[in-house]
Amino acid sequence: MGTEGYLCGVDNLLNNPVFTALATRDAALGTGTNEVKRFDEAVSPFIGIREGCTDGFAQLHRELPPGRAILHATTGRMATPEGWRLQVEVPGLQFVFRGAAHSDPPGAAPLPLLPEHVPQMMALAALTKPGPFGPRTIEFGHYYGIFDGARLVAMTGQRLHLPGYSEVSAVCTHPDHLGKGYAAALLQQQLRIICAAGETPFLHVRADNARAIALYERLGFAVRGPMNFYFLKRI
Repeated sequence: MGTEGYLCGVDNLLNNPVFTALATRDAALGTGTNEVKRFDEAVSPFIGIREGCTDGFAQLHRELPPGRAILHATTGRMATPEGWRLQVEVPGLQFVFRGAAHSDPPGAAPLPLLPEHVPQMMALAALTKPGPFGPRTIEFGHYYGIFDGARLVAMTGQRLHLPGYSEVSAVCTHPDHLGKGYAAALLQQQLRIICAAGETPFLHVRADNARAIALYERLGFAVRGPMNFYFLKRI
């Protein structure tokens, strides 16, 4: 799919999902102006810049202290803005669910994750690297996990919430438990929750994560277009 087709899609709220989420359903988890918004650092490093705003990074540079890390998502490629150091650039893809949620319960039994599970959730995310995960990321809601005894071995939850859309996020499984269907079970749980609310699920994935992409496509997700991620640190 070319960029033109991507930008002209009917679900164009997803072109700038972080800013849209912070301006609408996730506003309570962040702060900002009409042009530049950011999540609380303990929730997520994501920042959002309104389409057409040309000095968003300059505004953030004035607001944030040296060393503060941020994460910017954009459909295109971008040069490193003045006053910032590029840490990592991650080419990614945005997927939107185009199938039907499974009505049957999954083989594994996902359990709700609570604040007491946050240390294990952060450790699992640090090991498997599905994306940034902080001490308050759980506040995005709807986190479920699968345990081996008392040990959390797989989880997923939600992140960005836009009008009519909810993002599935933090899909991860401990390497010792791959191939057991845990990710599929957790994803099906999220699909049921989101679709039951009358919303459309979407998600983001590294463009080179072939294993995850194959699973998402098998469950009914389709590529909508590119979404590239820039981890930056304020100089």
